[in-house]
Amino acid sequence: MAAKLSGGGGAYAVRQNADINVTPFVDILLVLLIIFMVAVPMATTAIKLDMPLAQQTAIPPKPPVLITIQNSGALYLAGRPTSLGTLSQDLSASFAANGQPGPRQDQRLMVSAQADVPYEALMGVIDQVHTDGWTQIGIVNEDLR
Repeated sequence: MAAKLSGGGGAYAVRQNADINVTPFVDILLVLLIIFMVAVPMATTAIKLDMPLAQQTAIPPKPPVLITIQNSGALYLAGRPTSLGTLSQDLSASFAANGQPGPRQDQRLMVSAQADVPYEALMGVIDQVHTDGWTQIGIVNEDLR
């Protein structure tokens, strides 16, 4: 009983296999994984640096000046009443009194408004101090007490 190698069907006909053989693919992936696991630690290089020790030369920032806007529209600068027209001069005097006579871009302001203050009033104060040269302006959204 010899197998028929060519020609039509029959009991010994060779059929075509449509399944994918995944075993060689998995073998190749495992070999590549091992190669990368061995090669990557050798590819990293270390550079020895002699860095100077850190020194404490940074000056801590000065506390900001607080501007408060009340529901009635009254402005308070560090607890003292002021107005929108004299706010720039009062701010300069307040920073000079706190020992911060530097440029206005380096001085920090915080603006606090009560809950029922109109948005226009809050933005009017922020716009005024920004126009006068102060750029580090923060908005307080909680009670500071």
